[in-house]
Amino acid sequence: MLAAIGLESIDQLFSGIPEKLRLRRLLDIPRALTEPELLDYFKDRAARNAADYVSFLGAGIYRHHIPIIIDALISRSEFYTAYTPYQPEIAQGTLQAIFEFQTYIAQLTGMEVANASLYDGSTGVAEAMLMAQRISRKNKFLVAKTVHPEYRAVMDAYARNLGIEIQLIDYTAEGRVDMAQVERALGKDVAGIVVQSPNFFGTIEDTALISDLAHRHDALSIINIAEAVSLGILKPPRDADIVVGEAQALGVPMSFGGPHVGFLATRDRYVRQMPGRLVGMGKDYSGKRAFVLTLSTREQHIRREKATSNICTNQSLCALMSTIYLATLGPVGLAEVCEHNILKTDYAVGQIRSQTPHRVLFPAPRFNEFVVQLDDRYASRVERLMQNNIVPGLDLSRFYPELRNTLLVCVTETTRKDQIDALVKGLA
Repeated sequence: MLAAIGLESIDQLFSGIPEKLRLRRLLDIPRALTEPELLDYFKDRAARNAADYVSFLGAGIYRHHIPIIIDALISRSEFYTAYTPYQPEIAQGTLQAIFEFQTYIAQLTGMEVANASLYDGSTGVAEAMLMAQRISRKNKFLVAKTVHPEYRAVMDAYARNLGIEIQLIDYTAEGRVDMAQVERALGKDVAGIVVQSPNFFGTIEDTALISDLAHRHDALSIINIAEAVSLGILKPPRDADIVVGEAQALGVPMSFGGPHVGFLATRDRYVRQMPGRLVGMGKDYSGKRAFVLTLSTREQHIRREKATSNICTNQSLCALMSTIYLATLGPVGLAEVCEHNILKTDYAVGQIRSQTPHRVLFPAPRFNEFVVQLDDRYASRVERLMQNNIVPGLDLSRFYPELRNTLLVCVTETTRKDQIDALVKGLA
């Protein structure tokens, strides 16, 4: 190779690198380990993890039961090692799985069409904002403060250099978006309203009322859903224009924060403005059912600068996990999971109110999260709970300085009664 480019040595090849930047010694790294030594090394490191904590953390990533069938099926090599299904004739299984995911998301959200999944909930809601900008040709968005704060941070990062203005809308004493403030802020320059339900406090918003208000002012309604399991029991936000969110709760492990899977669903008339891609079903030459990538207005295809998004793949494996989860539970099973979440949360709220001196904020209907305001011994109580291997929830003052001494507590179907009682005892 050196001869082909007219050089005689490696030193000549790297002559453009200043001598002071060159490493003239061996790297200071330990010797290679044998396979048994490597296994022992990782077992030792893994043993240091604190695996015996009871966690009441939620805030966008949720601990739900994952049927064992999911691991068995996604481990098949056809799914686990599959690449982008550009050639439909050899990727029918992958394409059908994606098509089923789209169908489930459309059914859960009440929308007419859903895409083949996005990276995660945070980038998904930012993509929904850009989609609404393309549709409306307007640049101002009203975003509820009760949208996940980290989602809002991603939206800000997207909007910063695109001329998009984001106006935050406060929440009321009920923990819901302030509709009066929304109405005052609405004008002809507003592209859309972004609201999350259940919101970051676990409170359920009136999505139909929000969508109606948006449409009366020629704005789009974007409903974000960070806890997708809730769609198994709540009325679908079918009045919205775009429903976007995170599907991790549907059979995808928490995995220390990812990878997860975003979804986006909308109305038929907006389908060509969707980010990512969409799988369609038709018939092949012999008349048999066949699946194919139908819409792929992506930058790596012919659209280039006209692409709706620079997202150039979908979370196919994680989307498959959600698909198998929904197929396994079915509508009745998913509703039962939701009932467990609601009833256990209601039990936890009742016990905290009756057995502790602390306040549960925001009386509006909730799903599986709620806000507890502790007394002035906040730090010592939380520290004692942690010492007893209980993670009591998320310190909300990190994102909402006005909510001092408050915890966002999450209870799911995996939380046992004795674990809730231990939390209450620790808080008391």
